[in-house]
Amino acid sequence: MSLDPSHTGRSYPPTAPYQVGREKIREFATAIGASDPAHHDLDAARALGHRDLVAPPTFPVVVAAAAGQRIFDDPEIGVDYSRVVHGDQRFAYTRPVVAGDELVCASAIEEITNRAGHGFLTTRTEVTTTAGEPVVTVWSKIVVRGTED
Repeated sequence: MSLDPSHTGRSYPPTAPYQVGREKIREFATAIGASDPAHHDLDAARALGHRDLVAPPTFPVVVAAAAGQRIFDDPEIGVDYSRVVHGDQRFAYTRPVVAGDELVCASAIEEITNRAGHGFLTTRTEVTTTAGEPVVTVWSKIVVRGTED
């Protein structure tokens, strides 16, 4: 499916704040098999110098997903979500996510390309605290499969 590259650079307003909770970190860590004690035990996290439990490195997908959904739902972009497959995900950290953080996400379309009848959409989400402190940048690439016609 072709996507219009002229939308590259479009940005979206920040999300509402997301309160990172200890149980959310523990649940996410358990779900992905992350057994590091710093994800589950407060004393272990503090022994490593953190103020609270530390989220696994892929945890920001939890908060970035809402920001990304705004892009996928934008009718001007025209993503047919029934044809989407995940292409890539990467993270660049300024500091770890820890329980007690209040995070907001601002997303933008970093790149749109079309190859072999498929659309490729890369988003960049800046995750910061409500005070504006940078935490992590999340890039996500989706592939919108073309039709067989």
